[in-house]
Formats: sequence, C-alpha cells, structure tokens
Amino acid sequence: MTGVRPLAALVISLGAVGVLALLLRWTYGRGRSLVARRPRTGPPEEYGLLVPVAEPSGRAEAERLGRLLTAAGVRHTAVATTEGLRLMVWPADVARARAALQAG
Repeated sequence: MTGVRPLAALVISLGAVGVLALLLRWTYGRGRSLVARRPRTGPPEEYGLLVPVAEPSGRAEAERLGRLLTAAGVRHTAVATTEGLRLMVWPADVARARAALQAG
C-alpha cells in the first residue's frame, strides 16, 4: 500500500474486521445453539400420532417385546416417558401390535 498513511490503513483494517464481526454475529447469533439439547420427556399422550401399546418394566423386557413386534412386521419405538417406558406404534398398527404382544 504505497502512498497510504499507516493510520488510514489501520482504520480501514479495523473497520473491515468490525464489519465482518457484525456479519458473523448476525449470521450465527439467532439464539439457537449448534449443540443438540437433551430430549425432553413428556407424558405418553405427547408423542404425536404414536400410540402406546405396552408398558415394559425395563429395557430387557422392552427389547423382548420389540422383537415380537418386529417379527409381526409392526414398526415400533421404545420411549422413556414421564410415566415410564412405553412401546409406541402408529395408529394403523395398534390392533396388530396388541395381537402380537398377547400371542407372545
């Protein structure tokens, strides 16, 4: 930078860094963290369309019942609710899931 005074170069550089800092703060400062939050547990009725079909007493029983549902071709998920562990299925699969669990 020939012919530019050192003080002017410093002011221009600090101005550019300031503009970049403001742009980055505006871009990434939306109040949302990039780190995922821990899932919040809720009552069994709070899981959208999923319907609870079983209340296993522990992880081992949930896995055993889950294997019965998988063998019957029923999609399921184990959910830790505020009322304990629940096996949840889609509404269309409730009858098949309950029949598979009673047969097993």
